[in-house]
Amino acid sequence: MVTETGGPAGPPSELDRLLNGEHADPHRLLGPHGSTILALRPDASAVRLVLHDGRTVDMTRLRPGGLFLADLRDMDGYVIEADFEGGATVRYDDPYRFWPTLGEMDLHLLGEGHHHRLWEVLGARRREHQGVWGTAFAVWAPAARSVRLVGDFNGWDGRVHPMRSLGSSGVWELFVPGVEAGSRYKYEILTADRQLRLKADPMARQAEVPPATDSVVPDPQPYAWSDSKWMETRGALGWLDRPLLIYEMHAGSWRRGPDEEPLSYLDLAAELPRYVRDMGFTHVELMPLAEHPFGGSWGYQVSSYYAPTGRYGSPDGLKALVDALHGADIGVVVDWVPAHFPRDDWALARFDGSAVYEHDDPRRGSHPDWGTLVFNLGRNEVRNFLVANALYWLEEFHVDGLRVDAVASMLYLDYSRREGEWVPNVFGGREDLEAVSFLKEMNEVVHRTHPGVTTIAEESTAWPGVSRPTYVGGLGFGLKWNMGWMHDTLDYFAKEPVHRRYHHDQLTFGLVYAFSENFVLPLSHDEVVHGKGSLLRKMPGDRWQQLANLRALLAWMWAHPGKQLLFMGGELAQEREWSHDTSLDWQALDDAGHRGVQDLVRAINRTYVELPALWKQDFSSEGFRWIDASDVDSNVLSFVRLPGGDPANASAAVVCVANLSPIPRHGYRVGLPLGGEWREAVNTDATQFGGSGVGNGGSVLASDTSWHGLDHSAELNLPPLGVLWLSAPVSEPGR
Repeated sequence: MVTETGGPAGPPSELDRLLNGEHADPHRLLGPHGSTILALRPDASAVRLVLHDGRTVDMTRLRPGGLFLADLRDMDGYVIEADFEGGATVRYDDPYRFWPTLGEMDLHLLGEGHHHRLWEVLGARRREHQGVWGTAFAVWAPAARSVRLVGDFNGWDGRVHPMRSLGSSGVWELFVPGVEAGSRYKYEILTADRQLRLKADPMARQAEVPPATDSVVPDPQPYAWSDSKWMETRGALGWLDRPLLIYEMHAGSWRRGPDEEPLSYLDLAAELPRYVRDMGFTHVELMPLAEHPFGGSWGYQVSSYYAPTGRYGSPDGLKALVDALHGADIGVVVDWVPAHFPRDDWALARFDGSAVYEHDDPRRGSHPDWGTLVFNLGRNEVRNFLVANALYWLEEFHVDGLRVDAVASMLYLDYSRREGEWVPNVFGGREDLEAVSFLKEMNEVVHRTHPGVTTIAEESTAWPGVSRPTYVGGLGFGLKWNMGWMHDTLDYFAKEPVHRRYHHDQLTFGLVYAFSENFVLPLSHDEVVHGKGSLLRKMPGDRWQQLANLRALLAWMWAHPGKQLLFMGGELAQEREWSHDTSLDWQALDDAGHRGVQDLVRAINRTYVELPALWKQDFSSEGFRWIDASDVDSNVLSFVRLPGGDPANASAAVVCVANLSPIPRHGYRVGLPLGGEWREAVNTDATQFGGSGVGNGGSVLASDTSWHGLDHSAELNLPPLGVLWLSAPVSEPGR
C-alpha cells in the first residue's frame, strides 16, 4: 500500500498526493494495513507506537513531511505518540484505523434528497465509534480535490487530519478520537483549481459568537425537556379554528440588561413567558435565530442554518426558552430563511470552489435586492439540506411553527429583475418551478411528520393557493401573511380623518379576498424600520389623536377576519422606530397614554379569546357579514362576526363598529342580528385606555326596528376615533 507507483517523470505517487494534501482516500494509506502501520504527523521529530501492553515500537521516517512507518506482526491495539522540537509530546488514538461513520443508506438518501435527519450524519457529532469516544466529522463538498480538518485539537494544521471521500456521494468523513464538545473547527478545502479555502461547517450545530466564525463541536448530552404535555396535545390543536395572537419579537432588543447587553436565552426564559401570558398572546414569533454574521441583518442572512446564534447563549439555552414558553401555554414560531444566504467567504458561498449551494449563473444565483446568493433548489442535496433543516428546528427545539421569509422572491424567476436579467423556466415562464417543488415538498414533510405544527408564508403577491394543500394544487402552507391588507390599512390610518372618506375602500377591499387564503394580519417589524416610523408616528393628529388612532387600529384589526400578529413595541405605542441595537422603550409606560395602549392590547387579547365569533370562522365567508360599509361621509364602518357555519345563527355574534373620525356620534343607529341587551365588550375610548370616555354605559338594548337589512337595531354613542365591540345577548327577550 505504500509502494511508490510513479517515477520522477510520471504522475505523482499516492504518497506524494498524500503529503501534498490531495489524496481523496487517506485511509487507503494511513493506519493499519495487515502488519504495516503508516502515520502522518507533520513536524514531528520522532513517532512511536504505544501498545496496549505498555510496550513501545519506534516508527521509521518514510518520507520528509511527517510520514512514519512501522511493521508490527504481533499487535493487540495501539496509540501513537509523537515528539516535537522543544520537548512537547502528543499521544493520540489513530483516526485512520476507524471505519466510516456513515452507512450506504445515509449516502443513498442524501443523494436522492430524502435524508430527513441529516444533522445526525453530517457535521460534527461527538459519539462512541468502535468502542472509542471521539467526534465524527462529515461534510458535503462534491467538487473538492481534498478536504482536511483543522481545529484547536490539531493546532489548526490541515496536514494532520486529511479526510476521506465517500465515493460519488460528495461526502468527506473522518472520525477523530478524543475531540471533546466545545472544540472549535473548520474545513480546509482544496478546490479543483488547487485554491485552499477555509470554511465553517454548513451542518454545524453550534458556532462561535460573531464576529468569530469557527464551528463548535456540540454537547451530545440531551436536553431534559419538561413540555411533554404540550407536545402530546399540540397535534390535536388546529391552527385555523382557534385563537391565534402572535407577538413577534427580536430576541436581542426586547429588553436589555443594565449594561445594555442583550438578555440571554435563559434571561428571556425567566421573563418573556410571564409577560406574554399576562398580555394574553397565544404565540411568540422569534425573528431568525440561526447564526448570522451581521447583526444588522436581524438574522435574515444566515451563515449556519443548524446553529442557533451564540449571541444569547448555548443551544440548550434556546431549548430552555422554548420549554419555558410551552410551560406557560405559549406556542413558538421561528422565522426561517430558505430564500437566500450571504456571500461571506468562510461560509456557504462557493463552498468547495464551485457553486455548490447556489446557482452558478448570476441571473439565477445572485439576489439583486439583498446582495445575497440564491439556493439551487434543483439540486437534490441542497433541497435535502433545507428540508432537513426545517425538521431540525421542529424536532430539536420543539418549535411549533416556521414563518418562511421572502417566499415571493423564491416563486418568481424575474423577482426584482429587469428584462434580460433572468432565465425563463423550461416552459418559457417566469415561475421558478424548482422553488415551487421545494416548497411543496417541505410543507408536505413538515405537516406529515409533525401534526400540530404549521408553516406560515410571507408572500406578497397573488400567487394562488399559497395556504392550500398540495393535493389541490396549493403550495401547502398553513397560513399566509396578508401583506395587501397591511399596506392598505396602514395607509388608511395614516390619512388625516378629513381625507379618509376618499380612501374608505382601503378598509373594505380586503374583504373581497379575505377568504381566498388562510391569512395572518401582520403589523410586523418591517413596518417600523427604515424611516417608516413607529406605529404611533404613522398616526395623524396631535398626541391624543395619535394614541386614539392606534387604539382604533388595533381593535379594528383584532375584529377583522384573519389571525393576528403584532411586533413588539406596538403594544407600548413606542415613539421611535425599532432598532435592533437597543431595548424597547419600556420607560414609555410611565406615561398614562402609552400605558393605556398596553392595557387595551391586554384587554382585547383576553376578550378576543373569550369570543369564538372572532376566530372560529376566520377563513370562511360564513363567519362575516358587513352591516354597513358605505357610510363614507361619517368614516363609520360596521360588521358582524359569526362563530357558526350558519349565518343566521347569531346567538354568539360579535358586532364591530368603528368611528374613524374625531367627531363623537350620538344616537347613531346600527342594525343588529338579535334583539336584547348587547354587551359593550370593548370600547377603545374608555378612560382606562386613555380615551375620553364616550360610550354606552357597558351595554345597549336592541329594539325591533329593522336597520341595515337586519331585524333589530340600536342607537349607539360612537366615540371619536374609536372602535366598539358588542357581544350578542345570551338569549333574546321573549324566547
